[in-house]
Amino acid sequence: MKMIGLAIGLLCCNWAGGLAWAQNSVAQGIAEYRAMLQDGNPADLFEARGEGLWTQSRGPKKATLERCDLGRGPGVVKGVFVELPRYFPDTQRVQDLESRLLTCMETLQGFSAAEIANTPFGKGEQNNLTALTTWIAAESKGLKFNLSQVHAQEKAMYAVGKRLFFNRSGPHDFACATCHSADGKRIRLQDLPNLMKNPGASDGFGSWPAYRVSNGQMWSMQLRLNDCFRQQRFPAPLFGSDATIALGVYLGVNALGGESIAPAIKR
Repeated sequence: MKMIGLAIGLLCCNWAGGLAWAQNSVAQGIAEYRAMLQDGNPADLFEARGEGLWTQSRGPKKATLERCDLGRGPGVVKGVFVELPRYFPDTQRVQDLESRLLTCMETLQGFSAAEIANTPFGKGEQNNLTALTTWIAAESKGLKFNLSQVHAQEKAMYAVGKRLFFNRSGPHDFACATCHSADGKRIRLQDLPNLMKNPGASDGFGSWPAYRVSNGQMWSMQLRLNDCFRQQRFPAPLFGSDATIALGVYLGVNALGGESIAPAIKR
Protein backbone atom coordinates (compact mmCIF):
# COMPACT_ATOMS: atom_id res chain seq x y z
CA MET A 1 0.00 0.00 0.00
CA LYS A 2 2.88 2.34 0.80
CA MET A 3 4.39 1.67 -2.63
CA ILE A 4 1.05 2.37 -4.31
CA GLY A 5 0.68 5.62 -2.36
CA LEU A 6 4.23 6.63 -3.30
CA ALA A 7 3.55 5.86 -6.96
CA ILE A 8 0.35 7.91 -6.93
CA GLY A 9 2.19 10.76 -5.24
CA LEU A 10 4.92 10.71 -7.89
CA LEU A 11 2.34 10.63 -10.68
CA CYS A 12 0.52 13.60 -9.16
CA CYS A 13 3.75 15.55 -8.82
CA ASN A 14 4.73 14.77 -12.41
CA TRP A 15 1.24 15.69 -13.63
CA ALA A 16 1.26 18.97 -11.72
CA GLY A 17 4.74 19.78 -12.94
CA GLY A 18 3.77 18.95 -16.50
CA LEU A 19 0.67 21.10 -16.23
CA ALA A 20 2.66 24.05 -14.90
CA TRP A 21 5.21 23.62 -17.71
CA ALA A 22 2.41 23.48 -20.30
CA GLN A 23 0.77 26.62 -18.90
CA ASN A 24 4.07 28.53 -18.89
CA SER A 25 4.76 27.32 -22.41
CA VAL A 26 1.36 28.50 -23.63
CA ALA A 27 1.77 31.88 -21.91
CA GLN A 28 5.21 32.29 -23.48
CA GLY A 29 3.83 31.34 -26.88
CA ILE A 30 1.04 33.92 -26.62
CA ALA A 31 3.55 36.59 -25.57
CA GLU A 32 5.76 35.78 -28.57
CA TYR A 33 2.70 35.83 -30.84
CA ARG A 34 1.75 39.31 -29.62
CA ALA A 35 5.32 40.55 -29.99
CA MET A 36 5.38 39.44 -33.63
CA LEU A 37 2.06 41.13 -34.34
CA GLN A 38 3.08 44.36 -32.61
CA ASP A 39 5.40 45.27 -35.49
CA GLY A 40 2.39 45.40 -37.80
CA ASN A 41 -0.27 46.44 -35.29
CA PRO A 42 -3.35 47.66 -37.23
CA ALA A 43 -3.83 50.15 -34.38
CA ASP A 44 -1.25 52.24 -36.25
CA LEU A 45 -3.90 52.93 -38.91
CA PHE A 46 -6.37 54.18 -36.29
CA GLU A 47 -3.61 56.25 -34.71
CA ALA A 48 -2.82 57.98 -38.01
CA ARG A 49 -6.50 58.59 -38.65
CA GLY A 50 -6.99 60.05 -35.19
CA GLU A 51 -4.11 62.47 -35.66
CA GLY A 52 -5.72 63.69 -38.88
CA LEU A 53 -9.13 64.08 -37.25
CA TRP A 54 -7.65 66.26 -34.50
CA THR A 55 -6.68 68.99 -36.98
CA GLN A 56 -9.55 68.53 -39.44
CA SER A 57 -12.35 71.12 -39.54
CA ARG A 58 -15.49 69.10 -38.94
CA GLY A 59 -19.02 69.21 -37.56
CA PRO A 60 -21.71 71.87 -37.87
CA LYS A 61 -19.24 74.54 -36.66
CA LYS A 62 -16.54 73.46 -39.14
CA ALA A 63 -13.89 73.59 -36.42
CA THR A 64 -10.90 71.48 -35.34
CA LEU A 65 -10.22 69.97 -31.93
CA GLU A 66 -6.98 71.87 -31.49
CA ARG A 67 -8.44 73.98 -28.68
CA CYS A 68 -9.72 70.91 -26.80
CA ASP A 69 -8.51 70.87 -23.18
CA LEU A 70 -7.86 67.28 -22.08
CA GLY A 71 -6.46 68.34 -18.74
CA ARG A 72 -3.13 69.97 -19.54
CA GLY A 73 -4.42 73.02 -21.38
CA PRO A 74 -5.98 73.65 -24.80
CA GLY A 75 -4.38 71.57 -27.53
CA VAL A 76 -1.96 69.66 -25.27
CA VAL A 77 -2.10 65.93 -26.00
CA LYS A 78 1.15 64.40 -24.76
CA GLY A 79 0.86 63.08 -21.22
CA VAL A 80 -2.90 63.47 -20.81
CA PHE A 81 -3.76 59.79 -21.26
CA VAL A 82 -1.87 58.70 -18.13
CA GLU A 83 -3.73 61.32 -16.04
CA LEU A 84 -7.28 60.40 -17.05
CA PRO A 85 -10.00 60.10 -15.77
CA ARG A 86 -9.82 63.38 -13.85
CA TYR A 87 -12.06 66.22 -12.66
CA PHE A 88 -12.81 69.06 -15.12
CA PRO A 89 -14.08 72.37 -13.70
CA ASP A 90 -15.99 73.38 -16.85
CA THR A 91 -18.22 70.28 -16.78
CA GLN A 92 -17.98 69.90 -12.98
CA ARG A 93 -17.55 66.17 -13.30
CA VAL A 94 -14.89 63.49 -13.56
CA GLN A 95 -14.37 62.44 -17.18
CA ASP A 96 -12.34 59.81 -18.97
CA LEU A 97 -10.70 60.41 -22.34
CA GLU A 98 -13.72 59.42 -24.41
CA SER A 99 -16.31 61.39 -22.48
CA ARG A 100 -13.99 64.41 -22.46
CA LEU A 101 -13.58 64.18 -26.23
CA LEU A 102 -17.37 64.11 -26.54
CA THR A 103 -17.50 67.40 -24.62
CA CYS A 104 -14.97 68.95 -27.02
CA MET A 105 -16.71 67.58 -30.11
CA GLU A 106 -19.96 69.14 -28.91
CA THR A 107 -18.70 72.52 -27.68
CA LEU A 108 -16.04 73.12 -30.34
CA GLN A 109 -17.40 71.32 -33.41
CA GLY A 110 -21.14 71.33 -32.78
CA PHE A 111 -21.70 67.58 -32.77
CA SER A 112 -24.40 66.13 -30.51
CA ALA A 113 -22.64 64.30 -27.67
CA ALA A 114 -25.83 62.39 -26.84
CA GLU A 115 -26.22 61.24 -30.44
CA ILE A 116 -22.63 60.01 -30.62
CA ALA A 117 -22.96 58.27 -27.25
CA ASN A 118 -26.01 56.39 -28.56
CA THR A 119 -24.24 55.33 -31.78
CA PRO A 120 -23.11 51.66 -31.78
CA PHE A 121 -19.39 51.01 -31.32
CA GLY A 122 -17.50 51.02 -34.61
CA LYS A 123 -20.13 53.10 -36.44
CA GLY A 124 -20.09 56.71 -37.60
CA GLU A 125 -18.64 59.21 -35.15
CA GLN A 126 -18.06 56.41 -32.62
CA ASN A 127 -15.46 55.04 -35.02
CA ASN A 128 -13.87 58.48 -35.24
CA LEU A 129 -13.90 58.75 -31.45
CA THR A 130 -12.01 55.45 -31.21
CA ALA A 131 -9.42 56.71 -33.69
CA LEU A 132 -8.93 59.90 -31.68
CA THR A 133 -8.49 57.99 -28.41
CA THR A 134 -6.00 55.65 -30.11
CA TRP A 135 -3.82 58.54 -31.27
CA ILE A 136 -4.02 60.41 -27.96
CA ALA A 137 -3.16 57.23 -26.04
CA ALA A 138 -0.16 56.65 -28.32
CA GLU A 139 1.15 60.13 -27.49
CA SER A 140 1.62 58.96 -23.88
CA LYS A 141 3.02 55.52 -24.61
CA GLY A 142 5.81 54.68 -22.15
CA LEU A 143 4.77 57.38 -19.68
CA LYS A 144 3.77 56.47 -16.13
CA PHE A 145 0.23 56.62 -14.78
CA ASN A 146 -0.37 59.40 -12.30
CA LEU A 147 -4.10 59.96 -11.79
CA SER A 148 -5.12 62.81 -9.51
CA GLN A 149 -6.89 62.11 -6.23
CA VAL A 150 -6.98 65.73 -5.06
CA HIS A 151 -10.55 66.80 -5.85
CA ALA A 152 -13.40 65.44 -3.73
CA GLN A 153 -15.17 64.08 -6.80
CA GLU A 154 -12.02 62.18 -7.85
CA LYS A 155 -11.86 60.55 -4.44
CA ALA A 156 -15.58 59.74 -4.54
CA MET A 157 -15.28 58.15 -7.99
CA TYR A 158 -12.39 55.99 -6.78
CA ALA A 159 -14.53 54.78 -3.88
CA VAL A 160 -17.47 54.06 -6.20
CA GLY A 161 -15.19 52.28 -8.68
CA LYS A 162 -13.75 50.09 -5.93
CA ARG A 163 -17.23 49.17 -4.75
CA LEU A 164 -18.29 48.31 -8.30
CA PHE A 165 -15.13 46.24 -8.78
CA PHE A 166 -16.04 44.00 -5.84
CA ASN A 167 -19.82 44.07 -6.29
CA ARG A 168 -21.08 40.53 -6.95
CA SER A 169 -24.38 40.35 -8.76
CA GLY A 170 -26.18 39.03 -11.81
CA PRO A 171 -27.24 35.46 -12.63
CA HIS A 172 -23.71 34.11 -12.12
CA ASP A 173 -22.88 36.16 -9.01
CA PHE A 174 -19.87 37.67 -10.80
CA ALA A 175 -17.82 40.75 -10.02
CA CYS A 176 -14.81 42.30 -11.73
CA ALA A 177 -12.85 40.91 -8.78
CA THR A 178 -13.94 37.37 -9.65
CA CYS A 179 -11.42 37.34 -12.48
CA HIS A 180 -9.08 40.21 -11.69
CA SER A 181 -8.23 40.26 -7.98
CA ALA A 182 -5.53 37.57 -7.69
CA ASP A 183 -2.28 36.60 -9.39
CA GLY A 184 -1.94 33.66 -11.78
CA LYS A 185 -5.54 33.39 -12.97
CA ARG A 186 -6.43 32.37 -16.51
CA ILE A 187 -9.53 31.78 -18.59
CA ARG A 188 -8.90 29.39 -21.48
CA LEU A 189 -5.55 30.59 -22.90
CA GLN A 190 -5.95 34.14 -21.66
CA ASP A 191 -4.00 35.37 -18.64
CA LEU A 192 -6.14 37.50 -16.31
CA PRO A 193 -4.18 40.43 -14.86
CA ASN A 194 -4.59 41.31 -11.20
CA LEU A 195 -6.03 44.81 -11.56
CA MET A 196 -5.63 45.65 -7.90
CA LYS A 197 -1.87 46.28 -8.16
CA ASN A 198 1.01 46.63 -10.60
CA PRO A 199 2.11 45.24 -12.95
CA GLY A 200 -1.37 43.84 -13.61
CA ALA A 201 -3.15 47.17 -13.17
CA SER A 202 -0.94 49.08 -15.60
CA ASP A 203 -0.71 46.15 -18.05
CA GLY A 204 -4.49 45.76 -18.00
CA PHE A 205 -5.79 49.32 -17.77
CA GLY A 206 -2.85 50.76 -19.68
CA SER A 207 -3.20 48.60 -22.79
CA TRP A 208 -6.54 49.94 -24.04
CA PRO A 209 -7.29 51.11 -26.71
CA ALA A 210 -6.15 47.87 -28.33
CA TYR A 211 -6.64 46.06 -31.62
CA ARG A 212 -8.48 42.73 -31.23
CA VAL A 213 -7.07 40.23 -33.72
CA SER A 214 -9.89 37.73 -33.08
CA ASN A 215 -12.57 40.06 -34.45
CA GLY A 216 -10.57 42.61 -36.42
CA GLN A 217 -11.78 45.53 -34.32
CA MET A 218 -10.21 48.41 -32.45
CA TRP A 219 -11.49 48.43 -28.87
CA SER A 220 -11.51 51.44 -26.57
CA MET A 221 -11.64 51.23 -22.77
CA GLN A 222 -15.35 52.02 -22.89
CA LEU A 223 -15.95 49.03 -25.17
CA ARG A 224 -13.66 46.82 -23.05
CA LEU A 225 -15.66 47.63 -19.90
CA ASN A 226 -18.93 47.25 -21.81
CA ASP A 227 -17.92 43.72 -22.81
CA CYS A 228 -16.92 42.89 -19.22
CA PHE A 229 -20.43 43.81 -18.10
CA ARG A 230 -21.82 41.62 -20.89
CA GLN A 231 -19.75 38.65 -19.74
CA GLN A 232 -21.06 39.18 -16.22
CA ARG A 233 -24.57 39.05 -17.77
CA PHE A 234 -25.27 42.64 -16.73
CA PRO A 235 -27.16 45.11 -18.94
CA ALA A 236 -24.78 47.14 -21.10
CA PRO A 237 -23.84 50.43 -19.41
CA LEU A 238 -24.53 53.70 -21.17
CA PHE A 239 -21.56 55.10 -23.07
CA GLY A 240 -19.58 57.43 -20.81
CA SER A 241 -21.64 56.48 -17.77
CA ASP A 242 -20.43 57.35 -14.28
CA ALA A 243 -20.13 53.61 -13.58
CA THR A 244 -17.56 53.01 -16.33
CA ILE A 245 -15.70 56.21 -15.49
CA ALA A 246 -15.59 55.26 -11.80
CA LEU A 247 -14.12 51.88 -12.70
CA GLY A 248 -11.57 53.70 -14.85
CA VAL A 249 -10.59 55.89 -11.91
CA TYR A 250 -10.17 52.86 -9.63
CA LEU A 251 -8.07 50.94 -12.17
CA GLY A 252 -6.04 53.98 -13.17
CA VAL A 253 -5.17 54.91 -9.58
CA ASN A 254 -4.16 51.29 -8.95
CA ALA A 255 -1.85 51.57 -11.96
CA LEU A 256 0.13 54.43 -10.35
CA GLY A 257 3.75 54.36 -11.54
CA GLY A 258 3.15 51.73 -14.20
CA GLU A 259 3.84 52.48 -17.85
CA SER A 260 1.15 52.86 -20.49
CA ILE A 261 1.55 50.43 -23.40
CA ALA A 262 -1.50 51.58 -25.39
CA PRO A 263 -2.38 51.18 -28.16
CA ALA A 264 -1.71 47.47 -27.76
CA ILE A 265 -2.72 44.35 -29.65
CA LYS A 266 -4.85 41.55 -28.20
CA ARG A 267 -5.87 38.09 -29.32
